[in-house]
Amino acid sequence: MAQATPNLALIIARDLLTAGRGGLLVLFAIFISAMGVVLSTHMTRQAIAEKDHTLSQREALDEEWRNLMLEETALAEHSRVQSLAEQALEMKRPDSAKEVILGAP
Repeated sequence: MAQATPNLALIIARDLLTAGRGGLLVLFAIFISAMGVVLSTHMTRQAIAEKDHTLSQREALDEEWRNLMLEETALAEHSRVQSLAEQALEMKRPDSAKEVILGAP
């Protein structure tokens, strides 16, 4: 009569569940730790990429703000305002004879 071939996978599984519980627990702990490191690294890289994107947006907004400040300064320049008042509104400076100075009694 021929003897049946033992199933190696079944023997290993039975040994792990009975005598090798400590090793199996250590194996699971190592696996969970490794997955935690991978997840932590991934989240850190995403945060750094978001930070870089936000900083580039900030630089663009700062540049736009500086340009707007220059434009505001140019538009509010006294000679430009006086020129617009004379041309568009046909305003002129009053003569000194027509000036009325109000003072305290």
